[in-house]
Amino acid sequence: SSGINAEWPLRPGSPIVIFATNRGHCTIKGSDDIVSPHGMPLDLLDRIMIIRTAPYVQEEMIQILKIRAQTEGIQLDDDSLQLLGEIGVKTTLRYAVQLLTPSHLLGKINGRDTIHKEDVEEIADLFYDAKSSAKILSADKDKYLQ
Repeated sequence: SSGINAEWPLRPGSPIVIFATNRGHCTIKGSDDIVSPHGMPLDLLDRIMIIRTAPYVQEEMIQILKIRAQTEGIQLDDDSLQLLGEIGVKTTLRYAVQLLTPSHLLGKINGRDTIHKEDVEEIADLFYDAKSSAKILSADKDKYLQ
């Protein structure tokens, strides 16, 4: 932080706060009816700098998944890694990462130390990502408790 403050045009010691949000126009938490971009008070929004971000591309997701698998001690072949990257692009990176552990367990049950593409396909058929689950619930809402 001292390196940043040395070059920062504000007073030394000025705090740098980073918010990460994917909320659109929504009610500010703690209020009853005040709607604002990102759900933040307007006087706060006036004082912040918003940095544009872009979604990960498939190659970036594959690299992240590879690092995560290495961190967790999970071996996977190139086809399964490619499939997980495709799944991440269609759904979310979080969902693709969440498929690693059950795919690894399925591979072990089948006597392998390495995840194969078939393992990922089977696990992806068993578990829904959040958007697919919400879509199913919305389409069949009359079948669930209100």
